[in-house]
Amino acid sequence: MIYLFIFAAALTVSAVMARFVRDAANARGWATAPESGRHLHERPIPRLGGIAILGSVILVVALAVVVSNLLHWDYVFSSKTLLGLLGPTLLIFALGLADDFRPVSPYVKFGVQILAAGWLYLDGYGITRLQLLFGDRHLGSAAGLVLTVFWVLLITNAFNLLDGLDGLAGGSALFASLVVFIVSLVSGNTLTQVVTIALAGAIVGFLRYNFNPATIFLGDCGSLVIGFVLSAVSLASSEKAPTAVAVAIPVVSFGLPILDTFMAVLRRFLNRRPLFRPDGEHIHHKLLQRGLSHRQAVVVLYAVSACFALISLPLLSPKSGTIAVVLTIVGLGVFFGVQHLGYDEVDELRRVARRTWEQKSIITNNLAIRRATDELARAETVEDVCEILKIAFHDNDFDGFEFSFRPVVAGWHGVLDLVPPVQYAWQREDGTAGTGWALRLDLLSQGGEVYGTFAVNRSYTTRSLRSDIDCLTDGFAASLSSALQRTSQSHASMAMGVLPDKSILNDVASVA
Repeated sequence: MIYLFIFAAALTVSAVMARFVRDAANARGWATAPESGRHLHERPIPRLGGIAILGSVILVVALAVVVSNLLHWDYVFSSKTLLGLLGPTLLIFALGLADDFRPVSPYVKFGVQILAAGWLYLDGYGITRLQLLFGDRHLGSAAGLVLTVFWVLLITNAFNLLDGLDGLAGGSALFASLVVFIVSLVSGNTLTQVVTIALAGAIVGFLRYNFNPATIFLGDCGSLVIGFVLSAVSLASSEKAPTAVAVAIPVVSFGLPILDTFMAVLRRFLNRRPLFRPDGEHIHHKLLQRGLSHRQAVVVLYAVSACFALISLPLLSPKSGTIAVVLTIVGLGVFFGVQHLGYDEVDELRRVARRTWEQKSIITNNLAIRRATDELARAETVEDVCEILKIAFHDNDFDGFEFSFRPVVAGWHGVLDLVPPVQYAWQREDGTAGTGWALRLDLLSQGGEVYGTFAVNRSYTTRSLRSDIDCLTDGFAASLSSALQRTSQSHASMAMGVLPDKSILNDVASVA
């Protein structure tokens, strides 16, 4: 009943404050107009929802402290512990509020967040041990501080990045806060219980005005605060929890914002874009691109957040293999889910992974071409060249090859124009029939002149090419050009009989 009262009180206060803040911001012109393709709203909307969220949580938690002291309830928590959370939270709120009025540099934002995370660690909210990895051994101050800062930065900015659709970040935070509340009940952390249930109520009250079509946004002062508070209380709630709970539950329950952040960092890194530059390729944008409406996309992601929350709960009573089963389910769900979002970066990584798996075949095919490169230097006739090429490409990943050239003999160009060009084509018997593509290479003489072409061809297929094109365009092309130029002299002799005196050739050339 006490927690229900706290939840209801936070919900009521938040709804009242959200409406007041919205009306006051609109009256003063503190509303943000859409400025880019990423913004989905069509009219100016205030971005000060964090005032209602944080204000209602502070008021309700303060009321709970006062009432618990007056009635001498057993679950009284120290004011020092509460202030240890409030101080850095207010710093993050001030940062977000400043950014809502005038954009703050990403480096300044990260600097302030690191300062707040360090402050949080000094106040007792930090990672001191990772029992799942290191047992009961204390990590030490330096390692604990680094891990705490990383965790706080990750979760704080994850919810900030997720705030792209009406009600999305708030709804995801609602499920996460309920999970942390349940974990705190198990671990017996009273402060976390009160803060998380008050935060859940405040979010529900705020969603009344933030769900599509929203009339007020969280803004950075809201999304950053929600992420920061959840990162802090998840650390506090897991201090006395079992090993699996301390490590796995926060990660799994915050699955959606963490996944969205990971995908954002990955695609910006692979595309060589600045990590701090926003884009329109978040998970919710992908759902919109697939034809879902604004509300449908939010509901789908609510369901995803709920699934992450529910999957994390079995870890409250970990048994043998529970962590492996839960993480396997999460991993498979994420894998198949991301496949359907249409990220080009994911398709490219899958191609690279498949190519790595097929690397043995690729190496075998490349070596066949490299051996042919060496053997071409010892070829004496055009027929020798053809045999070397057939052996090289017989078991390779191409379906065939062909070449065409006119023999090159220095000083007899005019005469050799009378000699028909040499043409040869070979196709594997088991080659795939149908349309395809070809890679054509120029055959260059020692003087750098083009005297013919060589082409490898392959039919269109869903299977990737198990050979590196570099092997053809580097040493192989030069070796083949040299071999055909050298052997073409004997071919010219055979075509014209024994080569006559040069003066006779010139006479023949003039007649021609």
